[in-house]
Amino acid sequence: MMNTMTSITTVAIAVPLEAELVDRIRAVDPSVTVLYEPDLLPPERFPADHAGDPDFRRTPEQEERYWAMLNSAQVLYGFPNESPSGLARVATDNGHLQWVHAMAAGAGGAVKASGLDQQTLQKFKVTTSAGVHALPLAEFAAMGILNGFKRTAELALDQRARNWPELRTPTRLVSGSRLVIAGLGEIGLETARLARALGMAVSGTKRTPEPLEGIDQVTGNDGLPGLLATADAVVNTLPGTPYTEKLFNRDVFAAMKPGTVFVNVGRGTVVDEDALLEALDNGQVSYACLDVFAVEPLPLESPLWGHPKVLVSPHTSALSAAENRLITDRFCSNLRTFLDGGELPHLVDTVHFY
Repeated sequence: MMNTMTSITTVAIAVPLEAELVDRIRAVDPSVTVLYEPDLLPPERFPADHAGDPDFRRTPEQEERYWAMLNSAQVLYGFPNESPSGLARVATDNGHLQWVHAMAAGAGGAVKASGLDQQTLQKFKVTTSAGVHALPLAEFAAMGILNGFKRTAELALDQRARNWPELRTPTRLVSGSRLVIAGLGEIGLETARLARALGMAVSGTKRTPEPLEGIDQVTGNDGLPGLLATADAVVNTLPGTPYTEKLFNRDVFAAMKPGTVFVNVGRGTVVDEDALLEALDNGQVSYACLDVFAVEPLPLESPLWGHPKVLVSPHTSALSAAENRLITDRFCSNLRTFLDGGELPHLVDTVHFY
């Protein structure tokens, strides 16, 4: 990708961001002009609250200034209003837009939801923050594995009931067990690193299978059932695409050995939730740690809420107090590449939307 701007490149900050991090972006190169008007951005309610306070409203004059700022830039930090509709509007109105950097690792769904046609999508690039969230997601996955092996759900039930069981129940050793990771990308490989540190043997799937250091066996998704036969725990990190929808179906859960621990930090659409519930009830899955769901927020009537073998996390496992800094560092690195005419990493595939 070549940056056709020969003098000034204008970057507009479209989402809430700390002033000191904006200064980091300004420091990338003297040719960069950064547009940042904090009064036009909703205040953060917590660290890395990219959408900001939903009660925030701009005045008509502020709204006009906000869009004028975004439409004058070649590069955007964040989707306008952190929404697919905001992306659609700026892509239509901004004739010189070259690149938008998304806050999410899995921004493909939002790009698809924008409804932009392929002709418009080819006019600019969208990069994601993939990799920034790898460590917090991997730590969450490790927590889920440990929860399952160490029976924390049962311990919590006993504690609430003030029950001291007459017979002590042993827990399972993580060390020496087998883990299968569906999706050996950056998140999957970071999960594998932590798992190996706990003494686990790791295998997994990759869209293009190839040998990976420290991974016992790598297959495509079609080889997943064969890997599951000997797995003690399974972690899904796969994105939501037409090729992964309900990949974890009844047949795949049936391929697991009884008592498997299941963790999902990828996308909820990858899992057939009815099939998961059946697997939980028949003991094929002993525990499920879930950060993502097919419908979010998880509907109140979902049986997953009250299931004694399920931990429900409200799609927050990637969040950390360091997220804004890490995303800014990633953006600054990408901006340097952009200015030098290099190929931007972590581009959204506008055909498959991941």
